[in-house]
Amino acid sequence: EVEEVILVSGDGDFSLLVERIQQRFNKTVTVYGVPKLTSQTLIDCADNFVAIDDDFLL
Repeated sequence: EVEEVILVSGDGDFSLLVERIQQRFNKTVTVYGVPKLTSQTLIDCADNFVAIDDDFLL
C-alpha cells in the first residue's frame, strides 16, 4: 500500500498527474524541486513542496 507519492521535478505538466493521484487515489503528493526552476502551478497543487538546495547536494 502506497501512503505517499514523491515527485522530483519542476515541470508544470505534472500538475494534472498530481491532481489525479490526489483525487482518484486519495494519496499525499510531495514534490521536490529547485524553487527557481519549479512551476508555481506544480508547487500549488502538491500537498507538500520541499526545496532542493545546497543542503541536498553532495
